[in-house]
Amino acid sequence: MRRLLLLVFLSTGFFLHAQYGTNCEIRQFKLNAINPGVEYEMALGVNSTLDIRIAYQVALEPASSQPLEDFDFFPAITVQNRYYHNLRSRERRRRSIYGNSGNYFAPSVALFSPGDRVVEGRLVDGIHGYGGLVYGIQRSYNSGFSFSIDAGAGYYVGPFKGGIHPVVNLSIGWIISEKRWCVGL
Repeated sequence: MRRLLLLVFLSTGFFLHAQYGTNCEIRQFKLNAINPGVEYEMALGVNSTLDIRIAYQVALEPASSQPLEDFDFFPAITVQNRYYHNLRSRERRRRSIYGNSGNYFAPSVALFSPGDRVVEGRLVDGIHGYGGLVYGIQRSYNSGFSFSIDAGAGYYVGPFKGGIHPVVNLSIGWIISEKRWCVGL
């Protein structure tokens, strides 16, 4: 029993050491140009980050009878827990992982606060939002230029009948502040 515990303890240390430094950015602030606003991404663990975006976003109008054809511009808060699944393989292929440049899966939650508006002849007020799962890519360059795009599906809720609709997020901007974990490639 003692040998088994010793083996487990030594193996745990080996695996922890093997993953050290894989997640490059402890934290970074970005300014977004396409959806004007700010974004903060912080490391939670190996290959995992929490991304918070406060911006004006182009979004579906889920109160419409045809939400896929009706878009509007809303103030929003979007939160994602990103898991970057390919940082290690990018590093092995000598690709940059600066600014968490990689592909990710993320549960995504957003709240939109559009205020009172008229949709198809009826007054709609209050906030609405969605919760769902997205897959995306993020690339950042030494100049500070950064972009990310993700897509998936989410369940929209609010002052209307809820439903599952597509989710697409686009962020193009610049990293204005960062705390580096490793030097990168």
